Amino acid sequence: MGRAVVIGAGGQIGRPAVEALARDGWEVTAASRGGGRHENWPGEVRTRRLDRDEDAALGALIGDGCDLVVDMVAYGERHARQLTGLADRIGAAVVVSSVSVYEDGKGRGFDTMGEPDGLPRYPVPIAEDQVTVPPGVATYSTRKVALERELRAVGDRLPTTVLRPGAIHGPYSPLPRELYFVKRNLDGRRKVLAFRGESLFHTSAARNIAELIRLAAARPGSRVLNACDPMPPAVSEIGATVDAVMGVETETVLLDGPAQGSVGSSPWSVELPVVCAMSAAERELGYRPVVSYPESLPETVEWLVRRLAGQDWREAFPTLARAYPDLFDYAAEDAWFAARPA
Repeated sequence: MGRAVVIGAGGQIGRPAVEALARDGWEVTAASRGGGRHENWPGEVRTRRLDRDEDAALGALIGDGCDLVVDMVAYGERHARQLTGLADRIGAAVVVSSVSVYEDGKGRGFDTMGEPDGLPRYPVPIAEDQVTVPPGVATYSTRKVALERELRAVGDRLPTTVLRPGAIHGPYSPLPRELYFVKRNLDGRRKVLAFRGESLFHTSAARNIAELIRLAAARPGSRVLNACDPMPPAVSEIGATVDAVMGVETETVLLDGPAQGSVGSSPWSVELPVVCAMSAAERELGYRPVVSYPESLPETVEWLVRRLAGQDWREAFPTLARAYPDLFDYAAEDAWFAARPA
C-alpha cells in the first residue's frame, strides 16, 4: 500500500484506524502526544511522539514524504495549513471533522440550540451538501468549517477526504456519552429522559469510522462524507441496550417535553432529529458498517466500568464533566421526584 502517518493514533478513533490500516498492508507510523503503543497493533507499527502545536514537528514526522496522512485531531486553519504546507510531501489525506458543522439554512445549528428559537430544523437525512455554519474561531463547529475550507481550497494538490462523524462511541473516548446510563446503573438510579426518550442523534462507532478511513485511504480523492452508523437508535433504546449489556433492569421515566433543568437531560437530548445520509460513502467508497450499535456496546461498557473503579467520574472523564457538569445531579432529581404529584 505505502507509508501512512496517523496523527492522534492513541485516541478513540486512532486506535482502530491504525489497526485497520496495518491490517490492510499499510506501513503505519502511529503518532500521538504520548507516543505509546496499544494492544491491538501489530508489531510492525512504528510509534512516534508528536505535539501537534509545534508546527515544525509535523514536517519532521513526515520526513521525505508519505503516501497518506490520517489526522484525527486537526482543528482550525492552523492545523489545516500545517497539512497543506506539506502538500508536496503527502500523497493524500483523510481528516476527521464533525456533523456539528451543519446549519439548517436559517442560521441555526449546534451552537444555537440553547438560544430562543435556536433549535435547528435539519432535513432528514442530512446530506453532505447541506449548508454549514460560517468558518471562524469562535466555536468548535466554526473552527471545523475553517479546517475544511482551508483543506478543500488546495484541491487536488492535496487530495483530502473529510469525514463528518456524529455522536462517536467506543472505548477510550474523552466524551463517553454512554456513561450517562452506565454510572446510573452502577449507582442504582432510574433514568429520566426528555422528549419521551425519542431523541435521535446519529451515532458513529469508532470502528465504523476506522473502516471509512481504510476505504478512503485505498481510494484517494477530494470529498466530504458523513461518517455515521446505520439508522441511529433513540436514546431510550440506547439505555435499554446498556441495561441488557450490564444485566440490569431499571425504571425509565419519560418526560413529554424538554428537560426540567438538569432532570431528564442526557448527551443525546435533542428535540428534533439529527440524522445523516450515508449514501455518498456507500456510493463513493463501497462503505458498509462493520459493527452495529448493540454489537459495539459491550466493549464500551466494560471499559467505562474499569475507568470508574475507585475514582470520581469527573476525575476519570474531565472533558465530559466540562461539557455536562450536571449529568449526575442526583439531588436535583430527588427533589423533582419528591415534588411530583402522587
